[in-house]
Amino acid sequence: MIGVTENLRKIRDLLHLAAIEANRDPADVRLLAVSKKQSLDKIREAYAAGQREFGENFVQEGVDKICAMDMDDITWHFIGHLQSNKTRVVAENFDWVHTIDKLKTARRLSNQRPDELPPLNVCLQVNVDDEESKSGVTPGALPELAAACAELPNIRLRGLMCLPAIREKLDAQRVPFAVLRELAEKLRADGVDTDTLSMGMTADFRAAILEGATIVRIGTALFGER
Repeated sequence: MIGVTENLRKIRDLLHLAAIEANRDPADVRLLAVSKKQSLDKIREAYAAGQREFGENFVQEGVDKICAMDMDDITWHFIGHLQSNKTRVVAENFDWVHTIDKLKTARRLSNQRPDELPPLNVCLQVNVDDEESKSGVTPGALPELAAACAELPNIRLRGLMCLPAIREKLDAQRVPFAVLRELAEKLRADGVDTDTLSMGMTADFRAAILEGATIVRIGTALFGER
């Protein structure tokens, strides 16, 4: 059975090739290892192979892993839906949050971020396909939310994230990622500084990288089935 170390090598090679295809520097595309419901042994194997960024969807599971790993050089990303009653735990333990879609949530995270920690990096989740089943701010409401979040003292607005509807063909996959890229470009033109596009997973990372993804989220292809 192929292990995490070999999977990680193959994924890094694929990300490298996709960046070259997009005429981009491969160093500008970061791999976020989605470790939800994965064992500590698999996470440790990925760490031993050089992976340093991990994404968790569930607050308590993520905090348990952060405590168990206890590595200062790991960057922990929260990538799941964040309930308002869980913001303090996330603010106290994670380095990034990718799923902000309400100013109330952002304010709570800023207020609850411990003073001794650097500002919490955040991405705003955008519902690029207007799906009722998914969270995310609408493109129309994004500028107001982004401007407000940029003013909060203990979070740092880094960019945008999306979870588009599943599409099979490359050209179709690129469409929602292009929308997110254009929204980020518009924010920068309006004076809201961003540097991150968190988009693309196992089935569509190539399309995401072609449209400017800086963080791609890979889980099953790296760790195997949960």
